[in-house]
Order: sequence, then structure tokens, then C-alpha cells
Amino acid sequence: MGYNHNEAYAKSFAEFFAGIGLMRLGLEKAGWKISFANDIDPSKESIYRNHFNDSENHFHLGDIHQLKGSQIPNVSLATASFPCTDLSLAGRREGLAGSQSSAFWGFVNVLEDMGERRPPIVLLENVEGFLTSHNGRDFKEALLALNELGYSVDAFIIDATRFVPQSRVRLFVVGHQNAKKLERVSEKQLSFYQSDIRPKKLADFILKHPEINWSIRNLPSLPNNNSRLIDIIEEIPEISKDWWNEERVEYLLNQTFDRHRVLIEAAKYGSEYTYFTAFRRVREGRSMAEIRSDGIAGCLRTPKGGSARQILLRVGKGKIDIRLLSPRECARLMGADEYVISGNINQALFGFGDAVCVPVVTWIGENYLNPLLAEIYNITAKQDLTHEYQTSAISI
Repeated sequence: MGYNHNEAYAKSFAEFFAGIGLMRLGLEKAGWKISFANDIDPSKESIYRNHFNDSENHFHLGDIHQLKGSQIPNVSLATASFPCTDLSLAGRREGLAGSQSSAFWGFVNVLEDMGERRPPIVLLENVEGFLTSHNGRDFKEALLALNELGYSVDAFIIDATRFVPQSRVRLFVVGHQNAKKLERVSEKQLSFYQSDIRPKKLADFILKHPEINWSIRNLPSLPNNNSRLIDIIEEIPEISKDWWNEERVEYLLNQTFDRHRVLIEAAKYGSEYTYFTAFRRVREGRSMAEIRSDGIAGCLRTPKGGSARQILLRVGKGKIDIRLLSPRECARLMGADEYVISGNINQALFGFGDAVCVPVVTWIGENYLNPLLAEIYNITAKQDLTHEYQTSAISI
């Protein structure tokens, strides 16, 4: 490998599809340091630069397909939160051949072009639909591409509700340089990795694809999160124009399903406020408001023209008040309350809706990447695979 012992142990990373930098925030909380960032969107770059005062040193604006390996510094980790549009239910499900999600191959090409300097660890993040896109063919193809570059792979799924009051299910892949083909685990060992982060559909995929070079690690249980929507609410003055007028409120209520309307009316006369969220969806040819009443926000989206912005209902004390979630509330739902928000409202909401949840990334950094990097450093230093390392992961 083309990195020396000191470089391998340094927690340096290159962030591809950097967006507004929430992957960076999460990794920094786990002790990592940014060396390179890339994104194609000028508005995201602007927001990124406004928050991070060191961006002149490492942020590269441009198409990943135009990047050369020589432009990437020596790092221990490369991350890629590549576009999910063609992999999600909201998109056309064109998969990795789609106009946006095909950017994954730009990432692969950069790694390949780095040659012996390619980082020992990679981290991918995308929607859960990546697992099933084109009946799993896209996921298989992506993992085999990483195998071809010398990475054995692991995969797991995390819902951000374990950290913040937002339902945001994401699929993560970790690849690490491992030239040795590891033996496949038997189905009797399924219990080792079928868990809250590797549900049955993912465990089944792993078992059914022995041609992929897997290296599955045991991980601790995810934390329990007790925070709820009420904990991230921004105090918006009653006189603010952000609150909808009576006509607009009534229009939304008339769009709700009867079972949801009953919940809202019941909460209206409570002595304390109850908070709900809503998205407009087309059901049977008409626009309907789907209400969420469990104290958890729906998954933040990337609004275009405001059509996909999440709606907040504050109900109680004889009133029903409605407005859109604010950019600050979205930042809090992503675990980034300290973020310096800039740009217009839609640009800010697009940045947060297209990002990773900060505490999820920190958990991955602390519980997966940091121990793995320490082991890789030991392996490199000793120039062999020790028994201690071989038994630290479940290999397939």
C-alpha cells in the first residue's frame, strides 16, 4: 500500500459529495480531520464556506467525473454520500445508471486513479433503496467494484431516530483494504450480524452473495434516543408571518385523512402544545396531508420550490397553529444545531435535506472507523495479519 505508518494512523479524510459539510462535522466529533472536499453545487459550496473558515485550503468545486487521483491528498478515509435520486422511491429508480446516482462511478474512478495512494478505508452513505435497486443488482455491482480496488466490504443500516427525532433510514458501506480473500460464514452464524443495524433483508443479501469479498464487524447496539419533536422547536413569535392564516390552516386540515383529523381535534383542547408534522402527498389523484403524530419528524427532503417542505402543526390550548419547519429546526433534526445557516431558505433546506445526520456519522466514526484504523495501522506496521485482527471481524 502507498501510505506509511504515520499516514495510515492519522485520522485524515477526503469528503466527496460534501454538500454543506455534515459528514465532516460528524467525523470531526470522532477525532478526524478534513484534507479534501468536493461538490458540484455552487450554492452548497457557498453555505459550506460560510460555516467553515478553512475551506479555501481544501474545497474543490466541480464534477467528480473531472477529478484526477493526483488532486487528492494522502488520506486514511474517503467518504461518498453520492446522489440518491435514482435510487429512492421518490425518483425514477434508474439506479446507478441514472443521470445523478451514476456519480458513484466517478468516485470509483478517482479511487482507481489514485493507485497505490488510495485510502485504506472508504465510507459510502445512501438511501435504504440502494440495497434493493434493480433487485439488488446495483448494490452488488457497487460492492464488487470496491472489491476490484482491493476493498473488502461491510454494510449496515441506521435510522437517525436512534439519535435525533427524525425518521431517516440510511444504508452505509465500509470498505477497507484487505488483499486476503476471507472465508464465508455459515448460515448458522447469521445471529452474529442479523441485528438492529443489519436487518433480515440486509443479512439475506450478504448470505446470498458469497462472490462479494465481505468483512463483517461486530458492532455495539445503537443508543436509545428519548428526544422528541418538541425538543427541536424554534421559538417563532406569534405575530410572525411564518404562521399560516386561518384560511390556509383550514385548507390543510381539509386535506387530512379523517383518522388524522380526529387526533388533531383531540389535541386541540389539551393544556399543553402537541406537535405534529405533515407532508403533502398525492393519493388517488388528489393532494392529501399525511400527519405524523409520534413526536418524530419525517425524513427531511430536498425541496424544490418549497413543494416538499415539511409542515409543522402546533396544537393545543384551543388552537391549531401551522407553519413550515424552519431551517434552524432542520439543522437540529440533523444534529447540527451549531451550524451557521446562510443562503436563502430553499438553499438552506436543500443543504440539510441532502446531508447526513451528524451524530450517526460520529457513532460510526467512534465505533467502527477508529477501531478499524487502529487495526490497519498495526497490520501495516507488522506487515502481516495477526490472529488478533482476524478474530476482530466476522468474515464472509
